Amino acid sequence: MDFSSKLLENAVNEVSRLPGIGKRTALRLVLHLLKQPTENTKYLTEALASLRNDVKSCRKCHNISDTVLCDICASSNRNAEIVCVVEDIRDVMAIENTAQYRGLYHVLGGKISPIEGVGPQNLQIESLVEKVKEGEIKELIFALSSTMEGDTTNFYIYKQIEKYAIKTSTIARGISVGDELEFADEITLGRSIVNRIPFAQSLKS
Repeated sequence: MDFSSKLLENAVNEVSRLPGIGKRTALRLVLHLLKQPTENTKYLTEALASLRNDVKSCRKCHNISDTVLCDICASSNRNAEIVCVVEDIRDVMAIENTAQYRGLYHVLGGKISPIEGVGPQNLQIESLVEKVKEGEIKELIFALSSTMEGDTTNFYIYKQIEKYAIKTSTIARGISVGDELEFADEITLGRSIVNRIPFAQSLKS
């Protein structure tokens, strides 16, 4: 792809680094930005800079937050005895959109994947086990994607906490095997949360 401007080429190269964005799409986006009023581009760059510099990780659940404690963890209307284990913030948003869950979350930051070099030590698993040890959690809901990596992560955590007196469940398989949680429709995902099953039972199916 030949560029008439080195500045344009640099911008396209940077935008194309984003997931799912190829060079042609990046070029279209950059040219769109060039056509916009200068203040619009300024707002975008300021928003991205603020996101990068000021965004925080909730000290309790590891969700992305503007403050040290996210709104969900800080709410007195949530059931702190139930914790839903998810891969990342997109899954938190997906489950919240169902309006079927009123507990708290624990964001792992990924799932175990030896092929990609991601092990238990790279995820927020140790902090989850510490929460369970404290004894305040009565139920842990595994809500990772129904993929091999998701199931491996669920099983690893289950083995780490099985000696503690805590109920473990997993979302019902209304989510198709191999599907990513964030792409499930709200009704299916909501029903999966409501109709969750004991995790030990899911190992037999």
